[in-house]
Amino acid sequence: MSATRPSAGPELMLPGLGEVYAAYVREAAALPAQPGPLQAEMWTSAQLGGLEAAAPHTAARRAALGDLIGCLHAAATPGSRAFLRALAAIGPTEGRAAAARAADRLDDVPAAPWEESLGRVVPGQAWLIQEGPLDGDRLVCEFRYEGAGTAGMHALAVRLSYGDAPTEIVVVGDVPALMAAARQAMQAELCVVQPHDAAAVGARLRAALGAATSLPEACYPALALARHRASLLP
Repeated sequence: MSATRPSAGPELMLPGLGEVYAAYVREAAALPAQPGPLQAEMWTSAQLGGLEAAAPHTAARRAALGDLIGCLHAAATPGSRAFLRALAAIGPTEGRAAAARAADRLDDVPAAPWEESLGRVVPGQAWLIQEGPLDGDRLVCEFRYEGAGTAGMHALAVRLSYGDAPTEIVVVGDVPALMAAARQAMQAELCVVQPHDAAAVGARLRAALGAATSLPEACYPALALARHRASLLP
C-alpha cells in the first residue's frame, strides 16, 4: 500500500527553528547520491553534529530532533527518506524508532541503493595508540559492513585527553593506511601502538562520548557516528 503523505507541515515544538529544518530538508536532496553507506552515515552525523552544537541542552535537542523527523516525513522526497533511514540507523537512540516509523510511511518514495546497509556493521580489532603523556590516548576501532568484506572496512579513531575528555573524533576510510602510518611513527619512537581489548575500549568510549557536553567544534561532525559505533563494541 502506498504511504499517505500529510497534507500540511507538522506542528513544531520549536517553531523558531522552522527555517533550520527547511534547510536540512533541502540539503538532504544530496544524500541519495552518496556513494555508499559510510559516506551517507558521515553526512548524517555531520548534520546531527550541527544540531547538537547549536542546541546542547538535552530537552531542546530532543525537541529539535522530533521536529526534524516530522519535517522530513512531510517533505516525502528521496533525500528525506534517506535521511530518516540514516537517523533510524545511527541517530540518537531516543529518535531512532520515530525515524524508522516515519520512513516506513514513505514506502512509495524511491530508496537509496545503500539503504539496507545503514548501521549494519560489525566490530573488528581495537588498538591503543599512545603518543606521550601530554597527548592522551588514541583509541582506534576497526569496523566493516555485514557482507561487504574488506570493501566495507573503516575505523573510528578517538583521542581522549586526561580525564577521558574527547579532543578528536575521526572516521577513517583507509584503515591500512592509518595503521601503516601509526607503525611508522612507532618505529620512529614517536608513539606506542598495541592491540587493545575491544570490551575495554567500548566501555571507555561509551562513557566518554555519552558524558560529553561541550566538545571542540571539530568533534561534532563525527559524534553521532562515533556513539553508534561505540554502542556496537562489547
